[in-house]
Amino acid sequence: MHFDRLHIAAAAIGFFLASSVAAHAQSAPALDGKAIAFDRGKGNCLSCHDIKGGDLPGTIGPQLNDMKARFPDRNELIAIVTDETKRNPQTVMPPFGRNLILNEKEISAIVDFLYQL
Repeated sequence: MHFDRLHIAAAAIGFFLASSVAAHAQSAPALDGKAIAFDRGKGNCLSCHDIKGGDLPGTIGPQLNDMKARFPDRNELIAIVTDETKRNPQTVMPPFGRNLILNEKEISAIVDFLYQL
């Protein structure tokens, strides 16, 4: 009998742990592109761009609005954030991907956010 209780207890603990991990995986938020874009130590898009919802925007770069209409090819916008110098060698925009300031997932999250503007 003692073995049966131990076996049942172990199974219950295993089920609880598996359920907790699954629940956490489902509730774990995707990377927040807005938070990255507005983070002064990461994307820092606000230092140069006026973005709806952002405080103290810069005016060096263009206003970031209607992005999906302006860049219907998502890959074009990803390429701009990754390394705008390939398209425009005279740009002042940092090559966020090339310089490893942002990784691919972060750039994708920012583009997701920009597509909502």
